[in-house]
Amino acid sequence: MNKPFKNTKYITKGIQATLPFEIQLLLWNMIEVMNVKKKDYLQVFKFKIIDKDKRIVQIEHSQEEPKYKNTIELVFTSPIDTTIFCIDDISYSTMLLAEEY
Repeated sequence: MNKPFKNTKYITKGIQATLPFEIQLLLWNMIEVMNVKKKDYLQVFKFKIIDKDKRIVQIEHSQEEPKYKNTIELVFTSPIDTTIFCIDDISYSTMLLAEEY
């Protein structure tokens, strides 16, 4: 039986153009270390600029079933305000901007 997000990972051109590689790795890692019995096939990351002057961005990671939510704050060189999906379809996982869905 395949475990969610334990497969080949892909990113879209939008992610490649928008999200620094280190943040991509952080998001994949946040999925990896989730403390839940089951991971939903859809993981949602909402980026919200909470202090533009200090470049602080809040990242809220969530899934619907079972309910899960985790929030962190980071300082970004170029703050972004966006939503990112990570979707697992068993054979591979894809990270994409919400508008690319």
